[in-house]
Amino acid sequence: MLFSPIALLVLLVSLATAFPRMDPKTLQQLLKRDTKSKACPFAHTDTHEHNKRQVSFDPVAQRVSTTGKYAWKAPNLEAGDKRGPCPGLNALANHGYIPHNGIAPATTLIQALGQAYGMALDLATFLAVYGTVFNGDALSLTPGYSIGGPANIGLLGGVLSGTGITRTPSGLSGSHNNYEGDTSATRGDQYLFGNNDLLQIPFFQQYYDALLENTPAPQQYSALFRFRQSRFNYSIENNPYFFFPQFAGVLVAPAGFAFPPAMMSNHSAQYPQGYLDKETFKSFFAVTGGSGNFKYQPGYERIPDNWYKRAIGTEYSIPAFLLDVLEYARQDPRLLSVGGNTGTPNSFTGIDITALTKGVFNGATLAQGNNLQCFIFQLIQAEAPGVLTGLYSDLTKALQPLTESISGALGGLGCPQLMELDESLYEKYPGYKKNPVGL
Repeated sequence: MLFSPIALLVLLVSLATAFPRMDPKTLQQLLKRDTKSKACPFAHTDTHEHNKRQVSFDPVAQRVSTTGKYAWKAPNLEAGDKRGPCPGLNALANHGYIPHNGIAPATTLIQALGQAYGMALDLATFLAVYGTVFNGDALSLTPGYSIGGPANIGLLGGVLSGTGITRTPSGLSGSHNNYEGDTSATRGDQYLFGNNDLLQIPFFQQYYDALLENTPAPQQYSALFRFRQSRFNYSIENNPYFFFPQFAGVLVAPAGFAFPPAMMSNHSAQYPQGYLDKETFKSFFAVTGGSGNFKYQPGYERIPDNWYKRAIGTEYSIPAFLLDVLEYARQDPRLLSVGGNTGTPNSFTGIDITALTKGVFNGATLAQGNNLQCFIFQLIQAEAPGVLTGLYSDLTKALQPLTESISGALGGLGCPQLMELDESLYEKYPGYKKNPVGL
């Protein structure tokens, strides 16, 4: 997405209003970073068009430091360091791009995701704000969240020192169905495995085997479709409580397939669009050993030495990510279906999107134009008050950063306005009622 300086300034001022302790220096750094971003808008664009542009390689600008203050340091999990279901965030904590204890202010997360991985400001801001509001403390003096489990007051410091939150935030490890969810690329379904944090070696092996060698990252992602489809089918066939919500399902689940090629691949003059070699893949997922004999050490994710992020000006944005989501969904429309199993394996039933949104959206046209972005973000906004009831004493104030972020993501798209939902349609899904919010 090409952001004009004025549009970016509006977005960042909104963010500063929602999170008042974002200082002017941080605003200037973020603005400088993303005025160079030229990721193409996804509306009315061929699925692969954003991968056809000429990309240059700058070994100085793209090199990511893993030395000095960014040298890898093992987490002390027994002492309370937090690590969770997202390998990219775990690696950031291990290298000091975010606090080593794994409890990070939202502004620090936004900066780190751009600095280390080349994530665009729009996507980094939305993910940081969403995690803060739903799984952290949006009313703190330093709003943020734990990348792992619930954080106690001693570790959180400023995050829990604010007023207005009524209980300890869940962190990402307690975010089932609102952030992390079923049908992950490398993690197990909550009901089947008892957690959604830990990498499951058989799923990692399948990903590893499906990863094409000596192939540019965009083509590697395309080739992972059958693996993504098999993981979706696995949940349908084995998990009676499988539930596929709009954010944790339709958006976050595919991120586990899209983000590694997009933001963990190494870049070079030979592969300016990136290439995710299998040793790099293992390093980012805390896996050692050879194929068929992998060993996993939770929390030990590492950015490899001599690793180069995405080219400056090609930061991975919301539109670029949605292009990747739609690439798979056009091959298997079920991947856009909010729904789940109804109490037994192989009983997957999608929600009637027209009925859910009182006629505003139609499931048959979600893959067209801006419809997916409009639908997902407005659905999140509409459902948030019910999901967060009881977590904050001042819910309106807590939701302000989310509202501002969604307004920025949807600005100028001309979305039809979603006014109300028929949430009774969720009642048929025991997976939704079993753990609807993960708090």
